[in-house]
Amino acid sequence: MALIKSVRGLTPKWGKACYFSENATIVGDVVMGDECSVWFNAMVRGDVNYIRIGNRCNVQDGACLHTTYKTGPLVIEDDVSIGHLACVHACTIRRGALIGMNSTLLDHCDIGEGAIVAAGALVLGGTKIGDHEIWGGVPARFIKKTAPNQAESFAEHYVMYSKWYLEDEDK
Repeated sequence: MALIKSVRGLTPKWGKACYFSENATIVGDVVMGDECSVWFNAMVRGDVNYIRIGNRCNVQDGACLHTTYKTGPLVIEDDVSIGHLACVHACTIRRGALIGMNSTLLDHCDIGEGAIVAAGALVLGGTKIGDHEIWGGVPARFIKKTAPNQAESFAEHYVMYSKWYLEDEDK
């Protein structure tokens, strides 16, 4: 089981059918919905502000989710995929978005519904990415619009993958 840790009297909470790998870390004021997954070496750290994660979200291997004291919670809506080694800090990610591998999202950015942040991108603080837009680069800039369901399909895959692991735990 993952490291689940209380801090300042706040204990993580989650819904049904969630999968957390053995070396994932979830700390403090974290609330996530159903069918979420937090993968190997990922950290979800709600120690200095709150983190809210919707249903069917996945936090992939080595990703780091954190907040800013008093001014910056982290809010992630349903069906969001956070790619391997991404650093997501005190921002808002709308339904169905895909955050690419090794990307960085800084405080108070807002990622639109079904948007894609490309692998390795740096989204500066306060940046607003529109619905169904692809942004990439350092600093991230608009590239083009997404194809239908381009980002959203990743969350569906990770719900399936997490079920493989949950089934093996039940044996």
